[in-house]
Order: sequence, then C-alpha cells, then structure tokens
Amino acid sequence: MSIQFCTFVPSIPTTMENPKFVIAINREFGSGGKEIACKLGELLGINVYDKAILDALTSQFNLTVEELQHIKATKTNWWSDFCRFYQQFGAAGRGGYTAQEDREVTSQQIYLAETQILRDLATQESCIIIGRSGFHIFRDHPCAMKIFIIADKKTRVKRVMEKYALDEDAASQRIDKIDDIRENYTKTVTHVSRYDARNYDFVFNVSQFSTDLVAQFLADNIKKKFPYLVK
Repeated sequence: MSIQFCTFVPSIPTTMENPKFVIAINREFGSGGKEIACKLGELLGINVYDKAILDALTSQFNLTVEELQHIKATKTNWWSDFCRFYQQFGAAGRGGYTAQEDREVTSQQIYLAETQILRDLATQESCIIIGRSGFHIFRDHPCAMKIFIIADKKTRVKRVMEKYALDEDAASQRIDKIDDIRENYTKTVTHVSRYDARNYDFVFNVSQFSTDLVAQFLADNIKKKFPYLVK
C-alpha cells in the first residue's frame, strides 16, 4: 500500500452498497484494552489492527519500531536528536533519511501517513483500530464508534506486573511513562487530550470487570448501533 502525504484527507465514503464500520479503541496502558479489542474482533468477526499499521509506517520511513516510537515520544522538533539516535544504532547506511536531506520527517507527517493508512483500511473493511489516535481520525466518520478503556492504577499495576514480570515500582513507572508518551503525542498531532471524554461514545472503567464481559457488552451494543452492518 502506498502512502502519500497531504494536508487534507477526504472523508471516507460509506454507502449502503458498501457499508463499513470502524471501532476505534484507545486505552490506558495496563487496562487490558488490547485484549478486549482482540476479543471484540472475534465476537464481531472483523480484523483488529495495531502493529500492522506501525509496520506500514516503518516501511514508509525506513525506520525500526524503536526509532519510530522514539520520534513519537518527542515533544518538539526532534530532527537533531533523531540523527544522533539513528547513527548510534548504525542505521544511517540503510538508505533511509539522513541529516543532509532537505526534508524533515515530522511527527505531523507521521500522523498524516498513519491517518491515510487507517482511512484506507476503513474503506476496505469493517475493522477495529487500537490506539493510533483513531478517536480523532474517525471523529466525523458516519459509522464509527469511539471507545476509551480505562482502569484504576492498582488494577493496571497488577496487570503490568504479571505481563512483564516487573515489581510494583517498576510497573508503576512504566505505566506513568507510557501514559505520558501517548498523551504527549496525541496532543502534538491532534491538539486534543486523549482523556477528554467528549472524544468517545463509551468511556469504560474496566477495573471491576473481566475482559470477556467487557468485550461481550461492547459487541452487543455495536450490533444494536449497526444492525444492518454486523453479520
């Protein structure tokens, strides 16, 4: 799939002849949002996209996943730091961008490429998008549901400790760091906060619920909202 940069991405055509819906799920780190999204995809019989989008972006910019994440975590113009980072890992000779090039690859350009990929997907199939500022990209989509999965800190710490074999302090620090990175990137490219409940159709605190129960609840409500789209 080719990715073209532009300052305007046209709205996604959704017709009765080719009806599609998109579920955009943002989540707090450690809330279980990704697991819920995957279970929801199984219940609805649709694909779930997360890493695949990142892979397409890294292909476009000839970057590793780590390099792209480093870029997205930076608050301002990151070009000088990026060049040093790129050279440090011996990537300068791979044929990617170099400091001598006139064009800078900015966070906004990455976001526009990401937007193009997501909107391409949404024209081809009904799908679930995890993260990637999907709540903002699909804010005007006529057949989109935007969901934010949250949980209390204690629940998140426990989940991260179990998943990554960390102690309590390390898990708490990782949560804080990743939350800050995601919020910073979201504000940089969308100029809104991912924590603003007005961005979503559902803000779901899952602290007291199993991922199976949350996924089933969402599936039931999505089928009610889009009865003619869900098989």
